[in-house]
Amino acid sequence: MGDLEEIYRQHADTVYRFLLARTCSTQLAEELTQETFYQAVKSISRFDGSCQVSTWLIAIAKNVLRAYWKKQTNSDVPLENIPEPSVSSAEDTVMAGLAADDIYAAIHKMAEPGREIMYLRLLGGLSFKQIGDIMNHTETWVRVNYYRARQNLAKELSEYE
Repeated sequence: MGDLEEIYRQHADTVYRFLLARTCSTQLAEELTQETFYQAVKSISRFDGSCQVSTWLIAIAKNVLRAYWKKQTNSDVPLENIPEPSVSSAEDTVMAGLAADDIYAAIHKMAEPGREIMYLRLLGGLSFKQIGDIMNHTETWVRVNYYRARQNLAKELSEYE
């Protein structure tokens, strides 16, 4: 798989942005990013190379986040019920001229799977193939749903202009 330090340098930002989008807390996202890489090191022997490292790490991050919320609420919380972002992100550059809060509000209103795909693509910076691997769907399925979600987002944001 390669040097662990290099893997951390290459993928820590992606994992952090994914967790930041889900937690709305820089401190918590940093803590959970560290836990994600700790869990990755513990389970590195089980990585079989059937997916990209970033896909594997995002899957671990999802599990770490679920465990965190379960511990906090003493119940199993699905990812779609975890609070949505309220921080500035890469979407500011994607949707130039719109307030980040408006973008987050519009994404928050989206139905699944569009919302998850938008987060993974725009905040996580993942490829369609990586998102497909994470969501157990084909790249084509992800592209089609991303396109639909993007159209819905544009329609929703047109109200803000």
